[in-house]
Amino acid sequence: MIIKQFEYKPLAHYSYAVISDGKMAVIDPERNPEQYYAFAKANNAEIEAIIETHPHADFVSSHLEIHKKTRAIIYNSEKLGADYPHNTFDQGDSIQLGSVKLKAINTPGHSPDSITIVATEDQETALFTGDTLFIGDVGRPDLREKSGNTKAKRKELAEMMYETITNKFNDLPDDALVYPAHGAGSLCGKNMSDASSSTLGNERMSNWAFKKQSKEEFMNTILDGQPFIPHYFGFDVDTNKVGADDLKPSIDKIPFSENAISEGLIVDMRDEETFKKGHLEGSFNIQAVSDNAKFETWLGSIIKPEDTFTLVIDSKENKDAMLHRVAKIGYEKLLNKVITISDENLETTEKLNLEDFKNNSDKYTIVDIRNNSEVEEGKFFDSAISHPLNELRDTANEIPTDKPIVVHCAGGYRSAAGSSILQKKLNGVTVYDLSDNIKEFK
Repeated sequence: MIIKQFEYKPLAHYSYAVISDGKMAVIDPERNPEQYYAFAKANNAEIEAIIETHPHADFVSSHLEIHKKTRAIIYNSEKLGADYPHNTFDQGDSIQLGSVKLKAINTPGHSPDSITIVATEDQETALFTGDTLFIGDVGRPDLREKSGNTKAKRKELAEMMYETITNKFNDLPDDALVYPAHGAGSLCGKNMSDASSSTLGNERMSNWAFKKQSKEEFMNTILDGQPFIPHYFGFDVDTNKVGADDLKPSIDKIPFSENAISEGLIVDMRDEETFKKGHLEGSFNIQAVSDNAKFETWLGSIIKPEDTFTLVIDSKENKDAMLHRVAKIGYEKLLNKVITISDENLETTEKLNLEDFKNNSDKYTIVDIRNNSEVEEGKFFDSAISHPLNELRDTANEIPTDKPIVVHCAGGYRSAAGSSILQKKLNGVTVYDLSDNIKEFK
């Protein structure tokens, strides 16, 4: 049995290929299917199965595109209610992949339709746990109240997760390898390890969810302190239930122009220093300046699925890469056009006098855009008012405007976006970005 883990770092997503005797299964594939085709070709294998552990909320899957190209069968739980061609794959069902047997276990908790895949060959066992069992944590149970085919309240799902962890893995060996769909940095859980895999024995010893505890204690822990839910999560669940459009045709039809201007909702992906020197009026600065930047998460947390927007990029050469990043969460559907801009008729962002701010912080309204859970752990400024970034477009008008505003986060990345949002929403008010100078106040 050959197992290959593919990682997409900005979304902390893991997908998998399993190969045996020239036959390959793909598990929880990301939007761009090309890496799976390349891996199959390199191993002289044919893709025969695509398995979805559940309809993902935080990325768009390529399961339907792979099916159309390879004719491989898509497998998922009957509870998912998928609107694409598929075979149901639930407890008691199995797939023979060469000499490997793939079995399904229904493991609800993160979602009502979650499954875990048990792959066995001789004495080797591997578990593909989706968003049910992470390394050091389990999947959050609060994403299905407003989206998806099956609505479920968080307490019901938390109780399901307790039953899953208590009962569904008992007959599996300690040396079974655990391969989750996400790692640290994903918003699908709250305390995931940096490790990309583990063993079931290690999780039984160290994962809080396996510790002996009452159902009430388990539910209190899993429901407490979960991260915010980005706007795009429900949109992606619904997209994955139907199956996304093929990637290349979907992004190829988006117009591109150089040295252009635009109105309406504008997302500018350039680095904050370049943005502050000159940008189109009203732009939101959601940076994508590195391959690991959380651009997709914040794009889908600030821009809503009912919006449409223009994307400003730094160069023509970066167009395809940025279109692929937007498409990771299905937001190419919202994208009117991609442009570069000239140096003329641009708005600038004023630079904060740091010494004045240090000595006279009472002259400023300080806005903390960190998540609520971060603020609960401690504030940098006693006078700061909390407005989480994912809510800022809706709450900006509640911020006092009688003083200049200073925006801060924990490290500087998010405050670039937050200050640009307030610069647009609060006309006539001076808005400063504390940026990475926040480190001087820790």
